[in-house]
Amino acid sequence: MTGNSTSQTPARRRLVAVIGDAKVAAGSLKDLLAEDVGRLLVDAGFRVLTGGLGGVMEAACRGARSSSRYQSGDTVAVLPGHDPADANPFVDVVIPSGLDHVRNSIVAHADAVIAIGGGAGTMSEICLAWIYKRLVVALRVAGWSGKIADQRVDERVRYPDEPEDRVFGATSAADAVRTVADRVDRYTRQTSGVRRRD
Repeated sequence: MTGNSTSQTPARRRLVAVIGDAKVAAGSLKDLLAEDVGRLLVDAGFRVLTGGLGGVMEAACRGARSSSRYQSGDTVAVLPGHDPADANPFVDVVIPSGLDHVRNSIVAHADAVIAIGGGAGTMSEICLAWIYKRLVVALRVAGWSGKIADQRVDERVRYPDEPEDRVFGATSAADAVRTVADRVDRYTRQTSGVRRRD
């Protein structure tokens, strides 16, 4: 290799977490939405992060694998348990955390989060992503994503230059992925951790 090499390091592909119901019926609205979100994210050049189990997580990974732009490594899972065999069959990179629900904090560190329905675990991920200054998009469907869509989680000012900052509501998979693609570059600040408020 010579000193005149002009090769450049490729840009890091952003990781988008898809969160929501851990159990959905095959062919249901949430199942189809999650599959479409996963496929459209990879189509748009993102990688997909989930908690690696079933429901919305599995559907999003399945969708990601169906993209014509899919390549190995595009589906990443942070499992709550210790056994990598617990991951759904569409996951490429399996990270067994052994952290149970605390693994939600890791998932919430993705570059952006798309929520589809969900219960308390999903809401915890939404809240953590909000605290971590991540872009959060919520599908307007039954569950916490539908309840929190188009609202602020709390009144903290995360981005002074983004007066419309909120959990952005979406009506379709295409709408959700478009919102991520349009806004993710404006949501890159890092949290400074918990501090005393005087």
